[in-house]
Amino acid sequence: MSEYLTTKELADLLRIGERKAYDLASSGEIPCVRAMGKLLFPRAEIIAWLNASRSGPQVAEPPLPPIVAGSHDPLLDWALRESGSGLATYYDGSFDGLTRLADRSAQAAVLHIHESEGFNTHSIRDKMGEAPVILFEIAQRQRGLLLSPGTEGISSFSDLKGRRVVLRQSSAASQRLFETQLSAHDLALDDLITLPVCARTEEELAIALRENKAEAGFGLAALAGLYSLEVVPTHSERLDLAIWRRAYFDPPVQNLLAFLQSERFAARASELGGYDLSHLGRIHHNGASG
Repeated sequence: MSEYLTTKELADLLRIGERKAYDLASSGEIPCVRAMGKLLFPRAEIIAWLNASRSGPQVAEPPLPPIVAGSHDPLLDWALRESGSGLATYYDGSFDGLTRLADRSAQAAVLHIHESEGFNTHSIRDKMGEAPVILFEIAQRQRGLLLSPGTEGISSFSDLKGRRVVLRQSSAASQRLFETQLSAHDLALDDLITLPVCARTEEELAIALRENKAEAGFGLAALAGLYSLEVVPTHSERLDLAIWRRAYFDPPVQNLLAFLQSERFAARASELGGYDLSHLGRIHHNGASG
């Protein structure tokens, strides 16, 4: 990650307009430099300026454990390792991740919660109010019905009646969306032949299908090629990383975010397929309190 913020990045961080950011720089109220006619803001000095501007009692907060919780995503999981971030993972679904984020038992959570007007934002506000959490977009990704090798006769949710299906755990956003889709097609879980044990990650679901333990599952298109599965695309969803603001600028998270914007990450996304990185890095929520 660059040592300097652009005017837009500063405005996103402070939750102000870019015009206001220019005004702060012009009045000398905020650390900045000018290079080639462009305003840049030293990241470390901005953080120091924010800390110096804090009012009220200085209450020491316990450190946040270096854990990324929430949904499993094969591309992000690879990036966490390849970036050398040092962040550990605990994948048990978006809703579990949101709870762990709110409980401060994780620095960040991977989310893809479908909402009536988008993804993740309302769920964060409902759970955490305006807590100082930043919602950072990673990718748009494709989801659909993954089919085991040789499976025929399944082209929509309505075709799942009486078929062998592998499910995800209830804390997974994909499972809740799957049950909503079943209901929309006048089906319920009782209409399916489900495996006795659910798949707790996207990869476990794909492996179960490759081994023909089930005929279908609601999974990621990116895993179809890796596990020789057919895919019936049904949904596009936004994958975000929700991060406590006080962890956002720490080296582990910064190393990860820098890697996400690298050519290696883009190449891996292209290799897997099913990902669109057009809006990588867009901030969709920046809680105010803290």
